[in-house]
Amino acid sequence: MKNIVSEKMNIKSMKSITKEEAINVMEDPKFFYVPLQQHIGQISRENIKIRDEIKRFQRIGELQGPVSSIIHSPISGVVRDIIEGSLPNGKKSKTIVIQNDYKYEQIELTKRNISDIDKISGEDILKIIKDSGIVGEGGAQFPTHIKYNVKGKNIKTLILNGTECEPYLTSDFSLMNQYTEELLNGIKIIKKVLNPTNIYLVIEKENKQLKKKLEYIEENIKELKLKILPSAYPQGSELQLIKSITGQEISKTVLPIEVGIIVSNVGTVKAIYDAVIDGKPLVERIVTISGEQTASKGNYLIKIGTPVSHIINKIKLEDSLSNTRIVFGGPMMGNDVTDMETPVIKGTYGILFLSKEIDKVERKNCISCGYCAEVCPMRLMPMKFEEMYRKENYRNLLKFSINSCIECGACEYICPSRVPLLKSIKKGKEKIRKVEGDKDGR
Repeated sequence: MKNIVSEKMNIKSMKSITKEEAINVMEDPKFFYVPLQQHIGQISRENIKIRDEIKRFQRIGELQGPVSSIIHSPISGVVRDIIEGSLPNGKKSKTIVIQNDYKYEQIELTKRNISDIDKISGEDILKIIKDSGIVGEGGAQFPTHIKYNVKGKNIKTLILNGTECEPYLTSDFSLMNQYTEELLNGIKIIKKVLNPTNIYLVIEKENKQLKKKLEYIEENIKELKLKILPSAYPQGSELQLIKSITGQEISKTVLPIEVGIIVSNVGTVKAIYDAVIDGKPLVERIVTISGEQTASKGNYLIKIGTPVSHIINKIKLEDSLSNTRIVFGGPMMGNDVTDMETPVIKGTYGILFLSKEIDKVERKNCISCGYCAEVCPMRLMPMKFEEMYRKENYRNLLKFSINSCIECGACEYICPSRVPLLKSIKKGKEKIRKVEGDKDGR
């Protein structure tokens, strides 16, 4: 599983634009659109009704099914509607529309001192994580209370992912830079739950200016080692990261927990600190706003449910909206968004405003150059995915291991013909799920 992408193509990082900026707080909108599907698993069940008055941090969505997560209100206000709203990935979800009353009345929170952690059991911390609706903030959005419920398994390795390998994105960098103490204490809390033998805090060489700050964490947690990896894409993918740190090559069909490994994003660690120490559920996160079409680049603390239309109103676009491509996530793995009510959710780490000029480049047929296979970190043959999808031969997609694809986008990036490989892969997986059923419980 050698990562050869960086050897075959040059991806400009574009991170210097935002990484040194202080985190700004995005002004709140009048209306919030809070989806009940912000996690892998079954959609949450609403426990409120239209016209209900609610407070900040109040539960508005309960667990439903074995894999689910709790949803909380980011503000106080009135429930105006429950609709089928858009998610950043283009799918629809039952969504609670809340009118902000700007009073910020909140439920009572249970606060603790970090010194109290020794008195709290791992099971109690796990319950706090569950009740706070924490999911993976690196994009996967797997409910953390399930991921950390190791049921007696020996955790050999805990990897804290701060690599943030996609271009433009610096939300994790800004978090590690400005919340070092909180990150340290968040790791201490997680240690109480998982009791790992080894902990690795991982960043890329491009962010080595964090070294001194993160060495402070290393000095205060004896099990922890700071690892600085070469800057390469897709370094931050879970399987590539495990390979880089441990040397173990794990199949995509095997959960890392089965071999004693857990990978968590640094944003998730901060969310756990906020929940356990400040009593705050996950209702806001740091989001990178960048791209050549906006002058207001930076990292912003944005409440969950904030629609992209509001963000556009608060930043300055360099061109008209019709000439702007809006991407939730990074330019490689992100999703284009056209519905202006699409909100920030728990897994939103970046929103990019890019030029549509790239869309004017003509897409051509595959020339069988093989570059896509050369750069694939999973050793797959992306050209076959496009061919099978185009020919509607969906069952044959499984023969070429389409479910092992991590959708990193390296194949499409390097393709000289601009074949829509990623679209074929994503749509192909959807067709497979309809035919075979979704077997991925993650």
